[in-house]
Amino acid sequence: MSNRNNPQNKQAARERLRAERERQAKKDKTRRQLVVGGAIVVVLAIAGGIGYAVSNMDSGSGKNESTGSKEWDAAAKKTLVKPANTTGENGEVITIGDAKAKKTLEVFEDPRCPACAAFEQNAGPELRQDVKDGRYKVRYVIVNFIDTMGGGTGTGSKNAVSALGAALNVSPEAFVEYKEALYSKKNHPEETDDAFAKDQRLIDIAQQVPALKGNAGFEKAVKDGTYDKWALEMGKLFGKNGVDSTPTLLVDGKKLHAEGMTRAPMTKDEFVATIDKEFAPKKK
Repeated sequence: MSNRNNPQNKQAARERLRAERERQAKKDKTRRQLVVGGAIVVVLAIAGGIGYAVSNMDSGSGKNESTGSKEWDAAAKKTLVKPANTTGENGEVITIGDAKAKKTLEVFEDPRCPACAAFEQNAGPELRQDVKDGRYKVRYVIVNFIDTMGGGTGTGSKNAVSALGAALNVSPEAFVEYKEALYSKKNHPEETDDAFAKDQRLIDIAQQVPALKGNAGFEKAVKDGTYDKWALEMGKLFGKNGVDSTPTLLVDGKKLHAEGMTRAPMTKDEFVATIDKEFAPKKK
């Protein structure tokens, strides 16, 4: 009988086999833990990477409630430069027309607003004529809520308001003509097109305004963002007197609506009828 078959040797062999199985089981367990642990690390790394990417997208664009980009975040910290031909603590009052006019029509508009463009194209000439005739003066409140509407990240509204500030600094007439040019069918982009974010686009449109054509001071102000901080201050006026959309017309804080009007903006005839009701018809 071989020694290896004696009971002691058989018992020793069984012990070695059991020990080997335990070692293998431990190895398998460790390997599974490493695989799972590695997978967790990968998932966390991916999640962290996504979080960083999201964070970077936010920080890269400087996205926040008031601005929409790093450039505009920086503008918010600059010293306020108010355009000439404004009044109010922050230069937020833009009044066009005869100061002696008893009544003031307040007009809230956003440069990117398609309804504002339609209003300006249809009723704008009548409004501007009324102002020239001294029927009333106008306080324009140019805001920029469309840039961040629905969590958006555009900057075209703010940039256009800043450019309008540069035009206003030239003269009230330049401001009015430039605003008319921005809202014209020829120049106004779709609401989703942030074209006004480009300084050159704003400068190109300004060439249609005699007082701004080739005006080096105006162009420098646009490129340097001289009135960016002012544009942000103007944006803070959105919501005043319950204004939550544009265009909105007010007299003494009261919103004006065309008779039976269920949509915006007003047509020329609706505007005339509404203004006649508020200010009395024009003298023939």
